[in-house]
Amino acid sequence: MNPAEDYIFNQPELYRSMLMHIKAVVEHTLPEAELLYKYRIPFFYLFGKPCCYLNHSKDYVDVGFWDAAHLTLYQEHMVTEGRKMMKSLRYKTLEEINDKVLVAILKNAEAVKYEKIMK
Repeated sequence: MNPAEDYIFNQPELYRSMLMHIKAVVEHTLPEAELLYKYRIPFFYLFGKPCCYLNHSKDYVDVGFWDAAHLTLYQEHMVTEGRKMMKSLRYKTLEEINDKVLVAILKNAEAVKYEKIMK
């Protein structure tokens, strides 16, 4: 098991289930994404660049997006909390995770990454 998976499996049960679900959605939606352990949290990389991260903090799970300033879909679901470039989807329960929204934002993030690579 790699350190990113260790991070997920070592979380308390509620958050472990949430992180495992999100990880599965990301891997299904972006099969070319590589799960790495960076900055002490799991990061998914696309085209060799960071795309999104998974983090358990306090009483929620964050799915943070690296190039969030360029994302266009479901902005009303994103949390910024004073961050200029980063935005995240924040979940407190497994039931709060809306796969439709998560998949759409992941695909939007992939398109942004691809456009940046092609320029």
